[in-house]
This record gives sequence, C-alpha cells and structure tokens, in this order.
Amino acid sequence: MSTSVPRPPADVGRYIDDTRRERYFAACDALYALGATASAEQDVETSFGTTHVYRYDPADAAARDRTPVVLLHGAGSCSAMWYPNTPALSAARPVYALDTPGDPGRSVQRAPIHRPEHAAQWLEETLAGLGLDRVHLVGSSYGGWLALNQAHREPGRLASATLLDPGGLEKIGLRFFTWIFVSLFASFAPRALRPRLAAWLDQPVLVVPELRAMVHASRRAYRIRRPAPLPLSDAELADIRTPLYLVIGKRSLILHPQRQAERVPRLIPGSRVEIVAGTGHGPQIDHAEKVNRLMLDFMESADSDQVHTGGRHG
Repeated sequence: MSTSVPRPPADVGRYIDDTRRERYFAACDALYALGATASAEQDVETSFGTTHVYRYDPADAAARDRTPVVLLHGAGSCSAMWYPNTPALSAARPVYALDTPGDPGRSVQRAPIHRPEHAAQWLEETLAGLGLDRVHLVGSSYGGWLALNQAHREPGRLASATLLDPGGLEKIGLRFFTWIFVSLFASFAPRALRPRLAAWLDQPVLVVPELRAMVHASRRAYRIRRPAPLPLSDAELADIRTPLYLVIGKRSLILHPQRQAERVPRLIPGSRVEIVAGTGHGPQIDHAEKVNRLMLDFMESADSDQVHTGGRHG
C-alpha cells in the first residue's frame, strides 16, 4: 500500500507518495546508466534542506587535481539529465552533479530557495559543505539562472560560469509554455512518429526512451512549488566579474539569441556567447559532443587566465 509523504509547507516541493517517488527514482537510475558511473554519492546539509550530490572522478590521476565542474540541472528534472555530458566532462575534471532541492530528485527540501538571495546562500552552503573552494559552475535552464545568480551574488568560489540556454536573462514567455504543453502531448504519439515530432519540436525527450520515462514519472510523482525566477537587470549583469560563457540554442524558446549575443558581452566584459544551430532549449543534449568540447575549452581558458593574472575574480 502506498504511504503518503508528510506535507511540507505550501511553497516547498513535495512527492505525492512513496510509491511514485520510488518509481521516479527507478526511472532516474535508468537514465543515469546512460552516462558515466558515479564514483560516490553524498548528502550535504544546508539551511534549506539536504542536497544530494553525485561525484564523478577522472580515471587520470592528474586530472583529479584540476578545478572541478559543478552541474545544476533544469527545473522539473534532476542530475540524471546530464547523462550525455558526464563521460566527457569527468574524463577531464572532477564533476559534481547536484540535485536541486525543490525539484524531483534525491535532495530533501525544507525551505524555499527561489528568492535570489536564498538560492545563492543554498549553493554557497552546498559548495562549502563539499569542501570546494573553486569550481566551474554549469547550469541549464533554471540551473542557468542559479549559476547566473551565483555569479552576481556569491561569486567567491567561481572560476567560471557556463549558462546553457538559461533563465535569468529574459522573462519566460508564452512560446516556452506552449512548447512544454505541445511536447507533453507529442510524448504520447505512436513511436514511429516521435522522431519527426522530436525534430520539429527540438525535443529529445521524444526519442530517448529513458528520458521520456523519467519525465513522465516526474510529472506523476512530484509537485513543484516555485515561481519562475525574475530576470537580472542590466545593472545586475554589469556587476558580474566571473568569466561567463553563454551557450544558446539558435531556436531557443526562452531567449532571443542575437539580442543576448549583443547584450551580454556589452554588459559583462570578457564574456563569451555561442549560438548553437540545430537546437532549441537543450544544446547539451542535442549536440553533446560539440557542447562538451566547447565547455571544456572555455574552462581551460578560464584556468589559464587565472594563472596568468594571479588574482581571483569576483
């Protein structure tokens, strides 16, 4: 018999019951199996709940001493979404993939973190709890907002921030929510039609069975209680000194690529922008090999600049 999970406060995400939660975890594990094998898992206590973390260690001993990568997934997902990226990234550097409290994953949320100052505090406490003094932060979608917010509010531990089609630069419009709605219905289409629908919608969920299963299980198991984050203002962006890399899908549904390609470097000196053709909201999934290489090259450049300047950004 299914046991109900005690209700948290109204503005904290929750699982509906234990049975659906365990089904969701099983779907996540099937997706994790497509990526690198985690070296370890641990839970980090913070003021906002327990953060569950997956660590991936390079096989090359020399690479284990390099500045690590910290991955922040998108809303409504968990760190299993990084399956196309963990093999390449963890071959070059240590990788830590975080399950964000407030999203379906193995973290346990006790207090909301959607306010910018709280989100920055949560991430700062998590990085401190992991003993990480210097990291390359990578965020996708909502995770991109978290990374951008950290670069603005708590940049002290950041060697760089890479934002993959992120929130935080423009207000989320109707076209994104329409895409979500249409994608949901397309996921129930006959298998033979899904590749064509996936290409039309830029929606890899439709053609990766494990990803599709995780998304469906998440929708049934978890209730997110979080408003969409507000974009940072021009003045807030202009305060950022962390080396920043913005990667946008050419058919992005939350950003206007050319507008941001002009705006971000103008406001954040030294920042880079890459517009990736043939993708929308998931460049790191649709073009994993290319985006993995771009991210690692950027991190290498940021590390090299740090050595040459001998100072810390932020």
